[in-house]
Amino acid sequence: MNITPRKLNTFKMFKLPAAYFCGVRTKHIDASKCIVTVKHKWINQNPFKSMFWAVQGMAAEFSTGALMISKIKASRKRISMLVTSNKAIFTKKATGRITFTCHDGNLIEDIVKKAIETGEGQTIWVKSIGVNEDGVEVSTFDFEWSIKVKQ
Repeated sequence: MNITPRKLNTFKMFKLPAAYFCGVRTKHIDASKCIVTVKHKWINQNPFKSMFWAVQGMAAEFSTGALMISKIKASRKRISMLVTSNKAIFTKKATGRITFTCHDGNLIEDIVKKAIETGEGQTIWVKSIGVNEDGVEVSTFDFEWSIKVKQ
């Protein structure tokens, strides 16, 4: 099964409704990167007239998680995945449409292969950078993913 933005957005609607209703949408996914957007609006705002940090986190995490799902599906193995840690830096108010991009598809593919080869759990830090419509960075998220081949 080929993973597409449309399939990922449908997945969000049924399995991650908070992200879906806040406007988190996958725009592009390929072997090396995933692009997810979210637009600042009433439902995802904070009291300071910008996007709530957790909504940014949902979009950023999904850009990394979609790549992880894609690589696991491609391996045809049963592999569990879990975020075990994260850190974020906020550099500007998030207003308008924010685009989160993760370029770590190749790193994720390598760690999935290593988990399959060794049979041991693996961890990897992946990054998603959020920029506004002017191309100005508003936040950077790093997620530590843990994966393990299921027996």
